[in-house]
Amino acid sequence: MRVTKISRLFVLFISNFILVLAGIAQQMSEKVGSNKNVGKQAAIQDKLMSDTFIHNLLGKYPRFFDSIVLQREKLGIQIIYTRIDRSKRGKPQFADFFYGNDNNRYFYPASTVKLPVAILALQKLNELRISGLDQNTTMITEAGGGRQTSVINDPSAPDGRPTIAHYIKKILLVSDNDAFNRLYEFLGQEYINNTLHGMGYMNAQIIHRLEISLPEEENRYTNPVKFLDSAGGVVYEKAAEKSRLVYAPRDTKMGKGFYRGGQLINEPFDFSIKNRLTLEELHSIVRSIIFPGAVPEKMRFNLTEDDYIFLRKYMSMMPYESVSPLYDTTNYWDTYVKFLYYGSEKGKAEKGIRIFNKPGDAYGFMIDAAYIADFDNNIEFFLSAVIHCNNDEIFNDDKYEYSAIGLPFMKNLGRVIYEYERTRVRKYQPVLSSMFFDYSH
Repeated sequence: MRVTKISRLFVLFISNFILVLAGIAQQMSEKVGSNKNVGKQAAIQDKLMSDTFIHNLLGKYPRFFDSIVLQREKLGIQIIYTRIDRSKRGKPQFADFFYGNDNNRYFYPASTVKLPVAILALQKLNELRISGLDQNTTMITEAGGGRQTSVINDPSAPDGRPTIAHYIKKILLVSDNDAFNRLYEFLGQEYINNTLHGMGYMNAQIIHRLEISLPEEENRYTNPVKFLDSAGGVVYEKAAEKSRLVYAPRDTKMGKGFYRGGQLINEPFDFSIKNRLTLEELHSIVRSIIFPGAVPEKMRFNLTEDDYIFLRKYMSMMPYESVSPLYDTTNYWDTYVKFLYYGSEKGKAEKGIRIFNKPGDAYGFMIDAAYIADFDNNIEFFLSAVIHCNNDEIFNDDKYEYSAIGLPFMKNLGRVIYEYERTRVRKYQPVLSSMFFDYSH
């Protein structure tokens, strides 16, 4: 009987102990669940803040943005602003804010596609790793058939030699279309798109030359290219190629009509086989050039430090500062293609401010993606935006409201964000010396 009584007491003790453990476990589970809910709520709150910040900021300037906000859907406005704060040791920390951002809403990226292609041209050279082949090696483009054209001389270069470096300068300084086409032909359609997709830029479709209207099939063909040493010997040769790239299908039709051959066609214009690049992707590419460590490793380009310096310098250089190529400042003023902050202004650039950017405009779409730095006031931020200026919804009629709507919007947006940056408190001031370049050569 004594043993039985002890056994019963032991069983009772164990049962109670198990109940206590169960209670503790339940409390812990509830706490973890509560923490998860708090985390979810915080994430939702952060998203709401990132979506409302720009909206609220624009609302403080009704004279600039009231009509824009009312028409934001028709105008297809998308904005991404990245606030940069520095740690005590100078490491940048980023906070992104969005307005109208929608990767599924198509806009024609125009000349902004030139930036990833210029970067990839440098990356390709690094991948080839051929002695004597670099960005300053003479590049001869041959015609491989169809409507392809050749280039054996570049009159804008002091020595007349076409090179990848010179093409990139022309792209970044004045958004030269032919320079882009030559790099497109050097790389080939498959390399451009497969590389970008492999890096995570899944929405990118860069599938045609610019300014030259060619059928889809002809844009799949790219020219043979040779690189020559100073004695005229072939350093590297790329044969003519045909792309077998399978595009992700799109049904992208916009507007009410378009002109073709001088005749109005009363049906939506088809952008389904036009270039595509989302604002988020463009914004990320600009960020990756300024701060490579600010994007996931997979999304960083294979560039040397000299490549990064070269790109930053010419993204921020003004046409009058360029000796090679040399530009007529009547046609290419200080603030040329600096839409954000300057808009249509043709005066002198403000002292201390540098804009590292790539803009574009075509078919009524106006886009700019920029890193803006003020060296006098220690200000830095990223800003990208797109707006569609086509009130009559007719394409190819050359009636786009760039001057009336697009450029004022870009200027005012850049100025408003800049003024906000001037007034906000930073715990640590940025040191921007690494972004300052000698533009005299």
